[in-house]
Amino acid sequence: MKSLFPDICCDNLPKAKQFYMDLLGFTELVDIGWYVQLCSPLDENTQIAFVKRSHDSVPADYQATPKGVVITVEVEDADEIYKKATSSNITLVKEITSEVWGQRHFMACDPNGLLLDVYHMIEPDANFLKEYGLTKFSS
Repeated sequence: MKSLFPDICCDNLPKAKQFYMDLLGFTELVDIGWYVQLCSPLDENTQIAFVKRSHDSVPADYQATPKGVVITVEVEDADEIYKKATSSNITLVKEITSEVWGQRHFMACDPNGLLLDVYHMIEPDANFLKEYGLTKFSS
C-alpha cells in the first residue's frame, strides 16, 4: 500500500480546504475545482481529500452527506491548535481535556459536519493501564 486517506464528499470545497489549511497547516497537492487533495506539512503521505458531492465520479447512491465519521489528527501540541480553533469561527464540540488513556484532545466540527478530533499523547493513568491489562504501555 502506498497511501490511504479519506476522500470526503462535500458541497463547499474551498471552505473545507481552507479549514484544514488554516487550522492544521495542510498544504495543497491538487485543486481542480471538483476535487481537492491536501497533505500534512510534516508528512506528504498524511492526506485528506474532498470531492464535489454531485460529481460524476461519485456514484449517485453515495452522494449523501457524510455522517458518523470522526477524523482524528495527532499533532505535536493540541493546546496550540485549540488556541487557533477558539480564536477562529470554528464550532467546538468538546473542550480541550486530558484523558486517562493518554490523550490530550479537543473536538471540533469541520465544514462538512464531520467530527474532528485533534490530540497529542500524554502519560496514561497507571490505573487505566492496569484495568485494561496494558502494562506494556506504561513507562
